[in-house]
Amino acid sequence: QVQLVESGGGLVQAGDSLRLSCAASGRTFSMGWFRQAPGKEREFVAAISWSGATTYSTDSVKGRFTISRVNIKNTVYLQMNSLKPEDTAVYYCASGPSLVRVPHEYDYWGQGTQVTVSS
Repeated sequence: QVQLVESGGGLVQAGDSLRLSCAASGRTFSMGWFRQAPGKEREFVAAISWSGATTYSTDSVKGRFTISRVNIKNTVYLQMNSLKPEDTAVYYCASGPSLVRVPHEYDYWGQGTQVTVSS
């Protein structure tokens, strides 16, 4: 059983930065960040392999968001720079066996952390 706890969300202005953290208890493999805005489906943001050597991100965040992990701390991070109002959403971290972009391939999910970007 894996438990995931996100933190680091908040209310910021456009152009600001935030760093989200996801602390895990239990063994994790590939990790992903997803987000869900009101009235929209949950969408993939970024994912990272267990070693950290391979990462993927969706086109809308490339060059602005960076996913990383520190396995000794069992923690995954999402550094978000140059935030835009359209980044407003609840952000979730997830753990799964494979480095994929689809939510249903992930076995464990955190409770989410709200990110709100004002214009």
